[in-house]
Amino acid sequence: MSASKITKKLGRLFLTALLLGPAMAFAEYSTLNMTESVSNVGQQMYDLHMLVLWICVVAGVLVFGVIIWSIIFHRKSKGAKPAHFHENTTIEVVWTSIPLIILVAIAVPATKTLLEYEDTTNSDITIKATGWQWKWEYDYIDDKVGDSKGIHFFSSLSKVSNDARQLGANEELPEHYLLDVDKRIIVPVGKKVRILTTAADVIHSWWVPELAIKRDAIPGFINESWFQAEEVGVYRGQCAELCGKDHGFMPIVVEVKSVEDYKQWASTAKGAASKAAAAAAAASGKTYTKAELMAKGKDVYAANCAACHQAAGTGGGPFPALKGSAVATTGSIADHIAIIADGKGIMPPFGSQLSALDIAAVTTYERNAWGNNTGDVVQPSQVK
Repeated sequence: MSASKITKKLGRLFLTALLLGPAMAFAEYSTLNMTESVSNVGQQMYDLHMLVLWICVVAGVLVFGVIIWSIIFHRKSKGAKPAHFHENTTIEVVWTSIPLIILVAIAVPATKTLLEYEDTTNSDITIKATGWQWKWEYDYIDDKVGDSKGIHFFSSLSKVSNDARQLGANEELPEHYLLDVDKRIIVPVGKKVRILTTAADVIHSWWVPELAIKRDAIPGFINESWFQAEEVGVYRGQCAELCGKDHGFMPIVVEVKSVEDYKQWASTAKGAASKAAAAAAAASGKTYTKAELMAKGKDVYAANCAACHQAAGTGGGPFPALKGSAVATTGSIADHIAIIADGKGIMPPFGSQLSALDIAAVTTYERNAWGNNTGDVVQPSQVK
C-alpha cells in the first residue's frame, strides 16, 4: 500500500473517531452515572448528585491546578525560595469559610429532599414486598385508587430467562435477560405508592433505580419507602443484597399504567384470583393419573427446585441430591410432603407458595424421576 493511501486511510479513521468519539464517550458515561428517575423526588436526588459532582470537579480542578502550577513555576531549579511564615489568619478564615458555605448550600436542599423521601404518609396504594430465596411475594394491602386490595401473588424470574441462564455461554440471550419476571407489579401513574419491605428468610433489598427506591427487606422487620412514577412505562430492578447462590436471579418489574388501565387491571386480577382459588380448590379434590402428575411436577420442579437441587436431581454444595436419596425413595410420602411444605434447614417452606396440586405433583415427580422409580403417586388430597 502506497504512502498516500495509508495517509488517506488514517485520515478517515481520525475523522470517524472525531465525529463518533464524543457520542460513544457520552453513551459510556450515561451507563456509569447515576440513573435519572421518573419520579419528582428521584429527580431531585439526581440533581443534587450532579450539583455535588460538579462542585467536586471544580474544587478538584482548582486545587490540583494550583498544586501543578506551583510545582512547575516554583521549583528549586528555577531558583524559588520557600516562604517562612507559621500562619496567616486571613488565609485560614478564607479556606474555612468557603467549604462551610458550600456545605450549607448542599445541606439545605439535601435535607429537604431526604425528609420528603422518608415521608410515607398520605399514600394512595400500599404494597407489601416480601423477599424469599429467590423470588418476591406481593400483597396489595390498601388502595384508594382502584380495587386492588387483597391481590396477592409471587413474582419469579421469567421462564425464558431461567431457561437461558442454565444454557451454555454461547447461547443467544433473550431480551431483558435476568431482568424479567412472570408477574409484574402494576401501579397507576401519578399516584403515591407505599412499599413495605420484609423478608421470610435472609436479608434482601428491593431496588428499582428509575423509581429512585431502594430499601432493605429484613426478616422480622418492616421497612417503609415510597415512589410516585410520573411517566407510564415498565421499570426494572433487582435484589441489591447478596442473599444467596441465586441472588442474581430475583428481579423486580414495575409496570406503571394510566389510572383507568390500572383500575381495569385490578378488577380483572381480582376476578382471576377468585377463579384460580376456585380452580385450586376443585383441583385438590380430583384424582390424577401418574402421567399427569409427572408432567405437572416436572414444570413445578424446574421453576422452584432445580436451581438448588439441579435439573438432574444431583444437588451440589449444601443442597442435597434427590436422585437416589432416602427422602425421595425409601422415606414416607408424608415426610416428603412435610419437607416441601415446611422447609428444612436453608430450604424455604413452599407451603404458602405452591398449591396442593403443585406439591402433590412435585412429590410424585421427585419419587419417580432420575431412576428413583418408586411407583408412588401422590394426590392433592394427601397434602394438608
